[in-house]
Amino acid sequence: MDWSRPILSMMDGTRMVWKRTLSYRKREWEFRDYPVRVWDQGAPLALPSRFTNHRYRALILGWLIDATGDSRKEALAALEEQYVRRKQLCVDAGEPIPRPGTRVSIKIASRTKLDAHADVEEDFIRRILHPVLGIEDVHMTDGSSLWNFHFDEDSSALISKIREVYGVDVSDIESENVVEILERIAAKQVDK
Repeated sequence: MDWSRPILSMMDGTRMVWKRTLSYRKREWEFRDYPVRVWDQGAPLALPSRFTNHRYRALILGWLIDATGDSRKEALAALEEQYVRRKQLCVDAGEPIPRPGTRVSIKIASRTKLDAHADVEEDFIRRILHPVLGIEDVHMTDGSSLWNFHFDEDSSALISKIREVYGVDVSDIESENVVEILERIAAKQVDK
């Protein structure tokens, strides 16, 4: 039996309990107050350049924040940047900062804007995502972008298909956000 997984899980649990216990000594927490794990992923894979492809990965245990780097030090520095961003998002949303050593639940992203264009979304999946990528069933949120559906260097195949099918140029939408694309398609259909 491979004991490495249970031992790693026990070590992570111990780190989480220790950091949580220490967190009661103060009211505001910094990056160093959180339980972190860093590990060597092995040699980087040959992936398209838009993917970060580094040897080391670091994560804050329980908070689903991770980052990569070419060294342990770089991975930790990138993780700290991610932590600062996520902490600011909590502050901006008026939400409490998660206590070190606790598990943060996953929040499902909103579909409010997509639901306003449900008919266009369904048609988009049927006429764009399915023919180009073979995707028939997909769950999208207001934050979904074309990048979520492929591993190519760019989204040119999808953008070309959108232009061909709907007569709409979306190449200027830098975020490639699906809601913005559907809104442009819907506006074009209203103009007809």
